[in-house]
Amino acid sequence: MHELPRRHRITVEHFYRMAEVGLFGEDERVELIEGEIVDVPPMGHAHAGVVGYLVEVLMRSLAERAIVRPQLPLRLGEDSEPLPDIVVARPREDRYFGAHPTASDVVLVVEVSSTTLRFDRNVKVPMYARHGVPEVWVLDVGAQQVHRYSSPRDGQYAATTIPLATRLPLDALECDIDLRSLAARLADAQAR
Repeated sequence: MHELPRRHRITVEHFYRMAEVGLFGEDERVELIEGEIVDVPPMGHAHAGVVGYLVEVLMRSLAERAIVRPQLPLRLGEDSEPLPDIVVARPREDRYFGAHPTASDVVLVVEVSSTTLRFDRNVKVPMYARHGVPEVWVLDVGAQQVHRYSSPRDGQYAATTIPLATRLPLDALECDIDLRSLAARLADAQAR
């Protein structure tokens, strides 16, 4: 009987030690997903525009009720530290200077998908559910729709798909986020 070799899972602490000794290039963007180092693909102009615009909309809509953190680490246990496009976290006095937010700090995670839709939906979303992140939006730039995942239970979400040109409820903060102008901007950009 042939056994497969055992995989060596990397912890967040190993990941940081690797960065400290220079195993990653200065401009190299990587994230730790369930013990594996994953390259973060380069960001195209549409992806960057959507992230920037969503950050503005969320900051205006949420004001002091939450902290909007674009493309910064989210600590999920000992073997995952993804870099979501946006994390909306509960306010904390130290503004997360002392530690990255964890799932218990998070209100919403947003992943913008222009080239990574399958990875975001099939790998990242289940990981967020297992850690109890209350709500995840995967914004599909090409199809102009939002896959909304909420109410995690037993490591899975209730899911709905909504056209981008709408107001999306953010249950944890009992408000709606108006995405209609984002849809119009994307449609204009794609028409050019």
